[in-house]
Amino acid sequence: MKPISEAPAAALDSHRRPSRLEPVAAKVPEITALFWVIKVLTTGMGEAASDGLGETSLVLGGIIGVGGFLLALRLQLRSDRYHAPTYWFCVSMVAVFGTIVADVLHVATGLSYYITSAFYAAVVAVLFTWWHRSEGTLSIHHIDTRRRERFYLATVLATFALGTAVGDLVGLTMNLGFFAAGLFFLAAMMVPLVAWRLGANATLCFWAAYVLTRPLGASFADWIGKDHDIGGGLGFGDLRLTAILVIAIAVLVTYAHRSGHDIQKPIPVDAGL
Repeated sequence: MKPISEAPAAALDSHRRPSRLEPVAAKVPEITALFWVIKVLTTGMGEAASDGLGETSLVLGGIIGVGGFLLALRLQLRSDRYHAPTYWFCVSMVAVFGTIVADVLHVATGLSYYITSAFYAAVVAVLFTWWHRSEGTLSIHHIDTRRRERFYLATVLATFALGTAVGDLVGLTMNLGFFAAGLFFLAAMMVPLVAWRLGANATLCFWAAYVLTRPLGASFADWIGKDHDIGGGLGFGDLRLTAILVIAIAVLVTYAHRSGHDIQKPIPVDAGL
């Protein structure tokens, strides 16, 4: 028979362990206008940073892109709740790394953007299916376990790679130009917004808009940063644009962190998703 003093200690330890293993609150921000603004800025920054670093030094680009991604992923996974600077640092580095992944597949294999876009679309579809079958929901209001967070981050990475490929497909392969491509994706984003306003499933509408933010931000970033002979760009420079976007993101994330307006309030799981 165990001493009486050991039983409460064991019980207390059993209650403490889950708190160290699982998040104590949802680890993604509330979906507000500020969320979408920062998200689009990170997509543009990721595109400009990846291209600018790649043109400057492939080694430096690889170190920052891969090393920064692994560091940011580690920090995000080790936290037990949503922390704006950590979360957005992770998303920003996923944006850079996702662009690198998409560009490397296209350049290294010589596959067209049609094929790489279809490939990443299939990857996103598989992740969504796997995630939903495993967890019963795709709602970001319930990213409150380690497994759901891993599904979420893997899906986010895949959507960045998909958006990069699709943005280049529309802007370059289809000869639409980056500015026209940006307007196209901006108009496309209105579809899930209107559908949500009309009562469509909020989770489906969110993810449709989320996927579209990548080619939207990337197209406008390419238009501003690239030379005119590449998709009709303005020639501002990728690295200069990166610096401006990093500052803008930092200012907005600092505001979000200090105000606390983007911390989620728990809501029920979406029916069916």
